[in-house]
Amino acid sequence: MRKRIFTVLLLLCGLSAVAEAQDAEKSFTVEVSNAWNKAKADEPVVIKLSEINPQFRVRSAVVMNGNEEIPSQLDDLDGDRRPDELAFVIDLPAKSKKTLTVTLSSAKSDKTYPARVYAEMLVSDKRGKHVPVQSVTIPGTSNIYNQMHHHGPAFESELVAYRLYFDHKQTVDIYGKFNKGFEVKESQFYPTDEQLARGFGDDVLLVGGSCGLGALKGWDGKKATHITPVATLTERIIAYGPVRTISEIEVADWQYQGSELNMTNRYTLYGGHRDVLVETFFAEPLKDEIFCTGVIDIKGSVSYSDHKGLIGCWGTDWPVNDTVKYAKETVGLGTYIPQKYVKDEVKDKANYLYTIGAKGSKYFTHNITFTSMKETFGYKTPEAWFAYIREWKEELEHPAMVKVIK
Repeated sequence: MRKRIFTVLLLLCGLSAVAEAQDAEKSFTVEVSNAWNKAKADEPVVIKLSEINPQFRVRSAVVMNGNEEIPSQLDDLDGDRRPDELAFVIDLPAKSKKTLTVTLSSAKSDKTYPARVYAEMLVSDKRGKHVPVQSVTIPGTSNIYNQMHHHGPAFESELVAYRLYFDHKQTVDIYGKFNKGFEVKESQFYPTDEQLARGFGDDVLLVGGSCGLGALKGWDGKKATHITPVATLTERIIAYGPVRTISEIEVADWQYQGSELNMTNRYTLYGGHRDVLVETFFAEPLKDEIFCTGVIDIKGSVSYSDHKGLIGCWGTDWPVNDTVKYAKETVGLGTYIPQKYVKDEVKDKANYLYTIGAKGSKYFTHNITFTSMKETFGYKTPEAWFAYIREWKEELEHPAMVKVIK
C-alpha cells in the first residue's frame, strides 16, 4: 500500500514538473485610439500587467499590429523580479484607432529590437576607470557627487540627453546634439576634442543651484530649496530600453515642512521624444506640503507662461565655467504641471516656478522638455520654441486612450 501511494506521489510530481515545463501564454486585444484632431508620433502606450492577471510569471511579450510586430519592453518597477508594465510606442493618425494583439508568455525570449534609448550610471574608481552600476544608496550625510561619473544617471533618446545630479540638489541637466543619434555611451556626457570635431553635442546649460530643467524642489515661501536633510539618498536606473528608459531618485525621511517624507521621483524618456515624464510618489498621503518646479532663469533670457502650469525660457549663456574653450549655448526650456496640482506662479532669483500641492494624494506628475539651438532638427527662435511648448502641452492633454479587451 505504501509503495502504491509513493508511486502515485511520484506520478503527480512528474505531472507537475511537466506542467511547469510547458510554456504558458495569454493573448488579448488592445484598442489604442487617438481622439485628437492631430496625428501623434511615437505615442507611449503602457499596459499594467496587474490588470491582465496572466496567472503566470511573464518573461516575454509580443505586440502585433496586423502582420507587423511593434517593438516593446517589459519593466519591473518595484524590484520584485517580475514585470509590472508592458510599454511600446505607436504612430496614430488624427481621429484614428488601431487594434493590436498582445501575447504574454512565460518563456524567455532572445529577441532584440533596435534601441531607441540609452542609459548608464557609472562610479569612478581610484584609477579613473568608470564602473557601471544600476543603483547606489548613500546616507544623507555622505557626498559622492564627484565619485559618480557625469554626477549621476544619464539617459538619452535620438534627440536629446539628460543627467540627474546625485546630491541634495538633484538637478536635471541637459546635453544638446547637432544631429539625431546616440552619443552618451561614447562621450559619457563629456565629449573629447576629437568627438567635438566629429560633430558631437555637449552640455548646454550651467544649472548651478537652480532647478535646471524641471527638478522638483522644496519651497520656503520665498525661494526654491534643496532636498535636505534626508536619511538616505538612492539613485537608480530601472529600465534601459529599447523603447523607454526609466531612472529614479529616492529619498528616505526627508524632514520637510513639519513632515517626514519618503519620496521617489521617476524620470521616463521614450524613444522619439525630447520630453520626459516626471512622476513623484510618496509613501503616505500628503498633507499641506508645498513644493515647486519650473525652469532656470538664464541670465538675459526671455520667458513665457500661460499662467496655467506651462512655463518656458529661452536664453544664451556659457554652459560651463571654462569660457575660453567653450562657446555660449542657446537653449529653450519647458516645464508643464497639470493645472490640478498648481497652487501659484512664483519667481525667485534663480528660477521661473510654479508651486505644487496634492493634499490627500500620494502622487503628482509634471513634464519637462528642451531644445538646443545647435540642433539641425530643432528650433531657432524663442517664438518658435514657445509655440512648440504650447502645442506640446496640448498634446500631453490629449493622450491616446488604451482599452484592453481580455
